[in-house]
Amino acid sequence: MSTALAKPQMHGLLAKRLQFHIVGAFMVSLGFATFCKFSVAEKRKKAYADFYRNYDSMKDFEEMRKPWDFFGRNDAKAETPVLWPPHKKS
Repeated sequence: MSTALAKPQMHGLLAKRLQFHIVGAFMVSLGFATFCKFSVAEKRKKAYADFYRNYDSMKDFEEMRKPWDFFGRNDAKAETPVLWPPHKKS
């Protein structure tokens, strides 16, 4: 007692398959973008906000400038020409 096999779908098979995979790819990419936003970007924004909340740019500038003032001077306010760094004027 054999039954008739179901007729295979020949017409529109590629379109149906592409539609399924395009929707699937869109959903996966949307999920991954959401995951990246909340796992990476939000943490990074919070870290930057925490850093700049108490950041004093003038204090940081003075700390960076201290080593440069040392070059070319015998004491702090000497009238010697500044030889280094080259971008400073004498």
